[in-house]
Amino acid sequence: MKFLALSLMLCALLSMSNAQCYSKTLKPGTTHCQDDTDMTWHAVGSKWRNSDCMDCSCSGCCAGYSTPRSFPDDCTSVFDPEACEYKVFKKNDPSVQCMIFGAVGK
Repeated sequence: MKFLALSLMLCALLSMSNAQCYSKTLKPGTTHCQDDTDMTWHAVGSKWRNSDCMDCSCSGCCAGYSTPRSFPDDCTSVFDPEACEYKVFKKNDPSVQCMIFGAVGK
């Protein structure tokens, strides 16, 4: 029983460590906040996507994309910063997309 509880706890910690998010603390009375990446200002309560493909609010940001973790060995993943997504395709033929069996984020 102890092993099962430990296994469940480790699985939960693993999923939290791959959440690809961070939080920020706002001072009381704050009306605007600055994006850490683009240095742009935003009203409290608003949401935006920055140039690092992070979906943000004044309280923090999370990755706006999933990161493929499980796909066939003859495939590779490449991040497309314009589309804010990973593309997974055959190593020897980039025109052939691959199946993704597991991903982290979003």
